[in-house]
Amino acid sequence: MSEFLAELIGTMILIIFGGGVVAGVVLKDSKAEGSGWVVITIAWGLAVTMGIYAIGGSTGAHINPAVTLGLASIGDFPWAKVPLYISAQMIGAFIGAGVVFLNYLPHWRKTKDQGAKKGVFCTDPAVRSPFSNLVTEMIGTFVLMMGILFIGANEFTEGLNPLIVGALIVAIGMSLGGTTGYAINPARDLAPRIAHAVLPIPGKGGSDWGYAWIPVVGPILGGVYGALFYQAVFTQEFSLAFWAFSAIVAVIFVGAANAELKKGRTIGNQVEEKVS
Repeated sequence: MSEFLAELIGTMILIIFGGGVVAGVVLKDSKAEGSGWVVITIAWGLAVTMGIYAIGGSTGAHINPAVTLGLASIGDFPWAKVPLYISAQMIGAFIGAGVVFLNYLPHWRKTKDQGAKKGVFCTDPAVRSPFSNLVTEMIGTFVLMMGILFIGANEFTEGLNPLIVGALIVAIGMSLGGTTGYAINPARDLAPRIAHAVLPIPGKGGSDWGYAWIPVVGPILGGVYGALFYQAVFTQEFSLAFWAFSAIVAVIFVGAANAELKKGRTIGNQVEEKVS
């Protein structure tokens, strides 16, 4: 199998299972309706596991542009192949979203909640605060990239690595995903968001393009920094890129924290004024 086709198929499988479980939980009259967050996180972990099992022997199963860019940033993947992999991941994610749409055809018209329908395809924040949402996506993908490299540094019984990576996804979702829905993968969010925009989904709303940059930029920054951090701290290979990304990450984190603290002080002052 060609590398392009392998990454396309792996990412398609990821979205069929991942987007499919969200559809099952949130769409009206599905037998899985209302199953909740735990079901979603477990199924997303299994979605990653199945994607890796499908194509791991062909490409190493990146199925995520943040992983591809992270590995390239530390020299573990050739930059010349990055466009090929990312384009395959985007196309695969779009096709996967289309399959989910077809699988749940009768349920779109029965579901009145436009946000629920959009949520099958892409993420949105529980509390909309752009730079804090960006920080969340950075942290989640940082942990993902570090975890992948940790797992690769250990020896497991042959064939178990995909299950361990799937468990990592479940842990990220349960522990960190409640804020933004943990895209942690630009292709997983952007390509299905495009599918939501173009598919004839009955009664759909907008695709929230104002938020769309966050689950793209956040995972890329977090994935690249996770790889650079691992290389610097665990293999003692400090690079100029590591220090540059450290500075960028610090500025974003401090800026987000200051913005939230300022909002908190403003709310506190408003409450005091009402009481007085």
